Parts: sequence; C-alpha cells; structure tokens
Amino acid sequence: MTKNWIQGEVVSVKHWTESLYSIRINAPKVKFIAGQYTKISLIIDNEEVARPYSFVNSPNEEFHEFYSVSVPNGPLSSALQKLKEGDPINIGANGNGFLILNEIPDTVNIWMLATGTAIGPYLSILKTKASWNKFEKVILVHAVRYNKELTYQKTITSLKEQYGDRFIYISYVSREDSKSSLKGRIPKDIKNGNLEVKANVKMLPENTHVMICGNPEMVKDTTIELKNIGLKKHRRNSPGHITTENYW
Repeated sequence: MTKNWIQGEVVSVKHWTESLYSIRINAPKVKFIAGQYTKISLIIDNEEVARPYSFVNSPNEEFHEFYSVSVPNGPLSSALQKLKEGDPINIGANGNGFLILNEIPDTVNIWMLATGTAIGPYLSILKTKASWNKFEKVILVHAVRYNKELTYQKTITSLKEQYGDRFIYISYVSREDSKSSLKGRIPKDIKNGNLEVKANVKMLPENTHVMICGNPEMVKDTTIELKNIGLKKHRRNSPGHITTENYW
C-alpha cells in the first residue's frame, strides 16, 4: 500500500434501490474537507480499478460514506455494490476538489443544486457547523428521475429539525408524478422563476451564491440560465456567484 492509499474496511452497504447504494468505510487516517472527493479502488480481474467518489459524511463522523449508482458495464460501481461488511477496500488518503466552503465568497443565501448522487457532497457540507455560520439560508435542490431516488430523507429531516426555516429543501422528480416534488428541470424553473417562487427566496447578485453539482448537461444549462439573470462564474481572481462541479 503506497502513502497515497489507505486500506479501509467496509462497515456496511445500504441499498436504496436496485442501482443506488451507499457504502460506509472504516479508514480513520483519511483526511478531507467537507465537499471534497477521493478515489476508491478495488482489484478486479487482477487489475486495480479506481474512481473518484465524494464524501457524504462530515469530517468529524466516525466512518466515511460514499453514495453511488451501479452503472451497467461499470466494473467498479458494480463491484462496490456487492461488497459485504468486513471486506477490504482501498481509499485515497486525502480529499481533493474545490466544492468547499473555503472557496465560496461571503453571501447571504447559498443554493445547492444537485442531480442524482451529486447530493452527496452537499450533505457532507451541511452536516458541518461551519456552513450554518456562513449563510442565513441554505436552499438544497435535488433532482431525480423517480420518487424512490429521493434518498437521505432522514438526514434532510434532521437538518430541517435543527435549522428550521433557514433550511429549504426542494425536490424534482422528472419521470413520474409526485405530490411533494416539482416536475421538469432545474434550468427551466430558473428561467421562468418557479424555483424562486417555490423557495420564496430571490436569486439576486447581492445575496446569492449557487453551487451546481451533477450531470454535465444540467450544470451547463443551469449556468447559462443563472448568467441570464445576472449571476456570473466564481473565480479566485474574480469573485462571482456560481461554483460548478461535473459529476462524471
């Protein structure tokens, strides 16, 4: 095992649906900042296969947790889904990535927009006290295909109980009707104003930062619509309102 890898042990695998699952790993020496990702690897057919996965746990939780979807013909995602308690697994020693609070300029409200498993890094961030010291309101928006894919509801309920109306959760379900979720796409509802209405929070340059994490098409289309309402990409040398991370 090189210094870049730590051998961990599977604590549990939770199967949300036939393809969605979360894996918890005991690997105490791994270090990261909430919102970051690391690599996980397994030996499959005598070859090491590694892929990046975002942490769902906060840095002060005992076990590391990763949220994944089993991809057809995806050797690692399929193998991870089949692991059992006690199985060995390799995990990168340090976190990477810039979807972290340290990179976000001071603002009033933070919007966290996600598709599918990309909700993971936001949950990591929201389970830390720092996020609630930095913003007045947090609006978490999670878009999925089916109702059963609206996972981590216990965590979301816990956040709501802790932070009340400072925490706003909005879900989208695109392929079936839902009593509690919006239907359609996030970019469209930014364009027509429905998302602001649902949240009862305005997206204005003077009070807004938007984090976007998910499939590249959603990230691209959402960025376009946010720019159309006056927001701009955030860069270290040119502070703005939009931070993005593609999830594959």
